[in-house]
Amino acid sequence: MSYQLYRNTTLGNTLQETLDELIQYGQITPALAVRVLVQFDKSINSALSNRVKSRVTFKAAKLNTYRFCDNVWTLMLNDVEFREVHEFAKVDKVKIVACDGKNANVNDDIGRTDR
Repeated sequence: MSYQLYRNTTLGNTLQETLDELIQYGQITPALAVRVLVQFDKSINSALSNRVKSRVTFKAAKLNTYRFCDNVWTLMLNDVEFREVHEFAKVDKVKIVACDGKNANVNDDIGRTDR
């Protein structure tokens, strides 16, 4: 099953709100909404791993906390500098969640009804 990290982005939240409205007005079933969200998870993970080619480096003054659980790293950083080729940004706090994308598609058939 694909990671669901991107459901909390602007795009993911808007999709969920739209699906909720469609369910409320009887335009789609809840099962179809789940299938759409599962496909969104697969597509966004695939697009980010295959299509994004830019590289960003970062350096933090302090690693505040870190955790590794269920093959997912969570890092909390303070005073972080991000650099791309011609751009620079500095932020006070950053939370990084890193997952193993190679194991993300283990059970992609969950939620399918066309078997």
